[in-house]
Amino acid sequence: MNKLKCTMSYDGTNFSGFQIQPEKRTIQSEVEAALTRMHKGQPIRVHSSGRTDKGVHAKRQVIHFETPLDIPNERWKKALNALLPADIMMLQVEHVPTTFHARYDAIEKEYRYFITNTKERNIFQRHYMYFDPTKMDMEKLKQACKKFEGTHDFTSFCSARTTIKGSKIRTLYEVKAYKQDNIIEIIFRGNGFLYNMV
Repeated sequence: MNKLKCTMSYDGTNFSGFQIQPEKRTIQSEVEAALTRMHKGQPIRVHSSGRTDKGVHAKRQVIHFETPLDIPNERWKKALNALLPADIMMLQVEHVPTTFHARYDAIEKEYRYFITNTKERNIFQRHYMYFDPTKMDMEKLKQACKKFEGTHDFTSFCSARTTIKGSKIRTLYEVKAYKQDNIIEIIFRGNGFLYNMV
């Protein structure tokens, strides 16, 4: 049995998040459908480094799965991209040790939020950037970002619907905001995030 790690990107606009949900289009269901086709009907389960919500995009999401097939990495990538829809793309496929786990071996995760700060919204950015026409105080925003850096109990920032058991302590290595032209970017980088935390 081989274990493969895949790095993928996707446009989450038309997905109900990463995780499988009954009668909804999700990233996991599309990837598993492609893998099932490659395995001639045998279901293959994928495990992710994290689960994104409805409408959230990913640049480098990591998943892993086990397979009896012995195919070179580049052929795996080519085959999966041929079977996946246009809004999902495998960037890299590699064989990993059997002890590897996409979620538990993740070192850090990063979220980036983009705000269009103009008087009128750009309809072509509506799936990728939040629109806010109000004047932003960037210095106050930067000061607020610094308050979140470090190790804290983020229980108050976690959704009441979370299923996470145990500690809600997380470490944020970097939280920063900056503005270039009319676009504000806010970056959250840490060892993990609670449900709806960011």
